[in-house]
Amino acid sequence: MDLFSHSWQRAWAGIGAAGEGAALFARLKAAYAEPQRHYHTLQHLGECLSAFDAVHAQGEHPHEVELALWFHDAVYDIKGHDNELRSADWARDALRDAGVDASPAQRVHDLIMATRHTAVPSGQDEQLLVDIDLSILGAERARFDEYEQQIRKEYAYVPGFLFRRKRREILKGFLDRPAIYSTPDFHAALEARARDNLRRVTS
Repeated sequence: MDLFSHSWQRAWAGIGAAGEGAALFARLKAAYAEPQRHYHTLQHLGECLSAFDAVHAQGEHPHEVELALWFHDAVYDIKGHDNELRSADWARDALRDAGVDASPAQRVHDLIMATRHTAVPSGQDEQLLVDIDLSILGAERARFDEYEQQIRKEYAYVPGFLFRRKRREILKGFLDRPAIYSTPDFHAALEARARDNLRRVTS
């Protein structure tokens, strides 16, 4: 069984959703394969799920964290400003339709909203999810550079000078935080390399 199928079946059954969710699984994989995506793709989803696989025992509600990863970039309009909200609403509605109780469905919604990265995450599950989503910042140099190129392709319509200025502001925001990663494992493994990567592209 591949990573995607294993992850989906574990999370779907774990949260108490009815059936196997096969149609939704297919819709989500198709969404991550949309042509406007270059970074927010199945590659990114796979990297997130692989990272989660190693730390899933650290989650208070691991099935909710895993489903939040599945949905966190499900809607990706490159000119949209509400992608996280639309993704979160989709997740909550789909889970409720599958018979999941309101509280866990809402927690998945709230976790997805934390990936807006507008505030430092709070709570164990939120911190774990956000650290996984930001693990690309601490990737090996070649992968980080590929990531930067992929982001540029997604925003190809933005003039170069404007993209560089905005991108620098975003990355500098992470660099200016006292800690990029909130959980001990991710901080120990990735903090130093993430700061090296960010300093290199913002200096």
